[in-house]
Amino acid sequence: VDDGTISGKMAKDVFAGMWRTGEAPDAIVERDGLRQVADAGALGRVVDAVLAAHPAVVADYRKGKKQSLGYLVGQVMKATGGKASPQVVNRLLAERLPSG
Repeated sequence: VDDGTISGKMAKDVFAGMWRTGEAPDAIVERDGLRQVADAGALGRVVDAVLAAHPAVVADYRKGKKQSLGYLVGQVMKATGGKASPQVVNRLLAERLPSG
């Protein structure tokens, strides 16, 4: 979690796997494909697709409805199966949706 390999939610799954199987955390992360996606290029394409798919939410954000950002982050997380790094997603959205 500290180095960004997995999220807190993923850590719970890893811990449960360790408890069940006795495997090392790294082995569980690799076996179950739990590694977070932090590649800005790959996530940028997902962010762009989400922005294109939700123009009304983007318009709301630009009108000052800042909670719309949370919805967009959620859509990116959904599109990546929860594997996107939230920090990278937030940074990419901030770059693409400058405030006012």
